[in-house]
Amino acid sequence: MLYTRILTVLLVGLSTLLLGSFAAGANPSSNSAQYEFETDAQERQFRQLVNELRCPKCQNQSIADSDAPLAVDLRDRVYLMTMEGQSREDIIEFMRVRYGDFVHYKPPVNASTLILWVGPAAVLLGGVLTIVLMTRRQRRTVDLSADEQARLDALLNADDSEQAKEQRK
Repeated sequence: MLYTRILTVLLVGLSTLLLGSFAAGANPSSNSAQYEFETDAQERQFRQLVNELRCPKCQNQSIADSDAPLAVDLRDRVYLMTMEGQSREDIIEFMRVRYGDFVHYKPPVNASTLILWVGPAAVLLGGVLTIVLMTRRQRRTVDLSADEQARLDALLNADDSEQAKEQRK
């Protein structure tokens, strides 16, 4: 009785695993979909583009990594355009016009993306400038007149004598 129950549980578990793996393999929109290419250059271009283009629906995932239906459609579109002989630049431009600069991980330098290109350098330069100014300000010495120097020495000596008295106590 116990062996029958254990055997049943094992068989149900194995069946579930096998059916699950077959179902995952049968999914036509899976990332593991195989594309056939006529040349190695086409395959290289396709792989490069799907890793370089961002899924518009996902948060910071390429269309190669995303399982979103939109990413599957974009991969298919890149494949078709590659097989039609369109250049890498043409495909990127097609995607950029349709989905905006966000779709490309390397946005072009223009007025709307200038902050992305100049911003990090400006922040770095501002930080270096701040550090330089702060260190210069700390190093600055003040020239005292003879009277001021005498008063400072008297105050320091008075302070030293008070500390000496406290230590004797």
